[in-house]
Amino acid sequence: MYIEKEIQRNTVHRGRIVNVRSDIAEIHGGKHVSREVVEHPGGVCVVPIDHDNICWCVRQFRYPVLTELLEFPAGKLDRGEDPRACAIRELKEETGLTAGQLIDLGSMYPSPGYSDEVLHLYLALDLEKGPANLDEDEYLSVEQVPIDTLLALVAENKLPDAKTVMGLFKAMQYLKHTVG
Repeated sequence: MYIEKEIQRNTVHRGRIVNVRSDIAEIHGGKHVSREVVEHPGGVCVVPIDHDNICWCVRQFRYPVLTELLEFPAGKLDRGEDPRACAIRELKEETGLTAGQLIDLGSMYPSPGYSDEVLHLYLALDLEKGPANLDEDEYLSVEQVPIDTLLALVAENKLPDAKTVMGLFKAMQYLKHTVG
């Protein structure tokens, strides 16, 4: 395995959510190449499934892709925040749900070709409903969708959100190996 070596780091943008770097890296053979990196504090995605195998999803407009997406509840980590605490917060804020069980499903790199973001996935079970508490700039609707319907949407290429697809499959694998 070959590891590229950072030669120079240059931050070209500092934003509210992300920073952008234009680095110089040394690759195999000593050649220097440009690497662009989006620094992101990371996030969480929570897969809430009730006792009837209904998933609680959110539908919201995503400006970068200019479309409305069906997703699992998710959110950005505050710098230094524990991912589990973030998952509990985001689940409650977006859906009003609290989980009797919150199971760590691991993490993923959503776009490792240009971003250092790590997304932590959780399965939420034994759900209890309460009031949601959306951020002031957050507009979404909560939808209850059967697992089989979500799987059909994946098969039909109608569920393009990567964290939702990965969360769904990891949750199903967990449930398959622990429930039956």
